[in-house]
Amino acid sequence: MKIIDNVFVVPGVVANPYIIVDTDGLTVIDAGFPRGGRKILAYIASLGKSAQDVKRIIITHADLDHFGGLAPLQKASGARTYASQIEADAIAMGKPSRKIKPTGFSLQRILFTVLSPFVKATPFQVHEILAEGQTLPSLGGLQVLETPGHTPGHISLFAPSVGVLFCGDSMVSDEKGLRGSRPGITWDETRARESERKQAGLGARIVCAGHGPVVIDAMGKFPV
Repeated sequence: MKIIDNVFVVPGVVANPYIIVDTDGLTVIDAGFPRGGRKILAYIASLGKSAQDVKRIIITHADLDHFGGLAPLQKASGARTYASQIEADAIAMGKPSRKIKPTGFSLQRILFTVLSPFVKATPFQVHEILAEGQTLPSLGGLQVLETPGHTPGHISLFAPSVGVLFCGDSMVSDEKGLRGSRPGITWDETRARESERKQAGLGARIVCAGHGPVVIDAMGKFPV
């Protein structure tokens, strides 16, 4: 689904993967569960592109529903891969970067307590480490923001030239706007609230979360 010119969200994947079309190729943000890579490649084909057009795959954090498809997607494309140091270390072991203890009766509890033991990600050595202050050559300059809380090494990506924020799971979205990372699957709730405030101050017009619909006219819809 098109969000703005050259920015798309891949439908039908548990955690939203995003595709940016640049003059030098494609940038993919997050890769879904292990089978998510197939859906991403199918969507890329629907854009008239091929796997070899993918130049960058950026992982916001090391949860299985975000990096599980990384290894097969990278194998098909040969793309460079990116994550923060903490999350890259976890991806190299094929496991999440922190223990998760879902609370309440919810989809998250089902996913993480029932399905997770049966879902395995291929360990993968990320090519490049990202940190606060770096800018990637995508979408007019994609700024790396350290947004810990949901996981210890979580990152978000902001393109100020178009006002688009890719926030991973640092926030989730619904029809009313944005909410904070859910209790029980949040590594540090204090840090999570700090990351929400940090992102609220960016002036983003559009927020693309890992779960939920894309938030348009995002000012005033942040959880802080």
